Amino acid sequence: MSACRALRRHPSRRRTTVPAAVAAALAALTLSACSSGSTSGGGGQTQFVQGTGGVDVVKDKDARQDAPELSGKTLDDKTLDVAKDHKGKIVVLNVWGSWCAPCRAEAKYLVAAAQDYKAKGVEFVGINTRDPDPVPAQAFEKEFKVPYPSLYDSSGKLLLRFPKGSLNPQAIPSTIFIDRDGRIAARALKPLGDEELRKTLDPLVAEK
Repeated sequence: MSACRALRRHPSRRRTTVPAAVAAALAALTLSACSSGSTSGGGGQTQFVQGTGGVDVVKDKDARQDAPELSGKTLDDKTLDVAKDHKGKIVVLNVWGSWCAPCRAEAKYLVAAAQDYKAKGVEFVGINTRDPDPVPAQAFEKEFKVPYPSLYDSSGKLLLRFPKGSLNPQAIPSTIFIDRDGRIAARALKPLGDEELRKTLDPLVAEK
């Protein structure tokens, strides 16, 4: 099932949670992301080079850009400050929505990697976007037994904080890999499989 069809499965929920005009605007934004797998991140001096499986990497540590400040309320109504709470850790940021079929397809790989790499100093954080009501997103986390928190960013404001060219807000799902120094080391503007996820993480874990 495509992400577009997944969106249209719950029209009644949109009408009951947001005004019709707002729902229409959100739907337009969401539909623009349905074919986002190959979407470019735009301009900017990102220094990305093509890596394994369509994952872009910045191998030169000194050329990496600082990740933006990301903090706020999570889907379980707690407060999270990524830089402060995960200082010195590798952080995998996954941008997702409950309406997004490719997000569902990659969820099991993210959950498995989060469990396998935690002891290696890797933390996973989700950024839930374009879900006007948190309830479907909470159900998504419960269904896939997601062990890590997700910042609730229904309007997409957090996504706009990323350096130009590093992240396309319309590319859902997307995954950003942040090194131990808080800098953007890799990105995937597409759903990830198990192999490409681990092949991106292993070099970061090995960095000194």
